[in-house]
Amino acid sequence: MDTQIDIESKVKGILKKVLDIKENEIVPGAKLDESLGIDSTEMVEISVSIKKELGIVLKDGELKKTHSFNDIVNILKSK
Repeated sequence: MDTQIDIESKVKGILKKVLDIKENEIVPGAKLDESLGIDSTEMVEISVSIKKELGIVLKDGELKKTHSFNDIVNILKSK
């Protein structure tokens, strides 16, 4: 399994690509909807990208816009 740092960097890369933002805008405890303005379409893109890049399949609704970056990393680490 990937180390936590690998997962964090890959998730940051996915968020940067899907949201077209800079890495320094991704703060560990920041809520995705409040801080990054993520909408439901972008959450689907993020889930699909996680599946493609990390090989981790997430159930519908497992990722929520109210999660933080750290929440997503912890969900992926638990898989």
